[in-house]
Amino acid sequence: MSQIAINTSQNVNINFNISSVGERMLAFIIDMLIKIAYVIITLYLFFKFFNLSYLLHDLDPWSQTAIYIAITLPVHIYTLVLESLMEGQTPGKKVMKIRVVKIDGYQASFGDYLIRWVARLVDVFVLSGVVGLISMIVSKNNQRLGDIASGTAVISLKNSINISHTILENIREDYAPSFPQVIALSDNDMRIIKDNYTKALKVDDRQIITKLSDKIKNILKLEVDPTKMTERQFIGIVIKDYNYYTGKDN
Repeated sequence: MSQIAINTSQNVNINFNISSVGERMLAFIIDMLIKIAYVIITLYLFFKFFNLSYLLHDLDPWSQTAIYIAITLPVHIYTLVLESLMEGQTPGKKVMKIRVVKIDGYQASFGDYLIRWVARLVDVFVLSGVVGLISMIVSKNNQRLGDIASGTAVISLKNSINISHTILENIREDYAPSFPQVIALSDNDMRIIKDNYTKALKVDDRQIITKLSDKIKNILKLEVDPTKMTERQFIGIVIKDYNYYTGKDN
């Protein structure tokens, strides 16, 4: 499975698995089934309880079309609204565990989702989706035209997770924290810190450890005596302190 390196707002690169074409197609089918079910149920209710056929009888074709569009409006804006509300996911994407993200590491905005939604007119509806399919197959990051235009990609969230990949850290019951300032960090900050610290330790990348240590000290406005605590010890303590203060120890 191909990967994409995304530079986060903390100026740290994190590798994500790119969603496969098959995963995106299955997510599209799930969303399509939801839309079809909505249309069937809604029209049934309108015809059965509101006598829609009688109301449409005396209207001109343009007015009839306008009413049908109004009734089915949720279907037309389904992807735009749900991706905006669910931070890059729709029910189909959620089931398939995939998400739309910005390649530059920032959270996708409504404007980004709007560009993707408008581009669906070409990607999905021209030649029955062949344009979008070809674009995903030939592009580097499985991007359809809407992704390329908005600077987004669809990543897979199906990663094997264990304690080393989370913010959780084993701490003793008698553990005494050193830096209460860590409460200024968020869970996402700590995931990035621990993920990159773990990777740096595996390959003994001292440059990354130094940059990470300096970044944490700068954010938390800490001054640490290097003769009393190494950079590795400092980062390890920050991770444990965060777990201590936020009650995320296991």
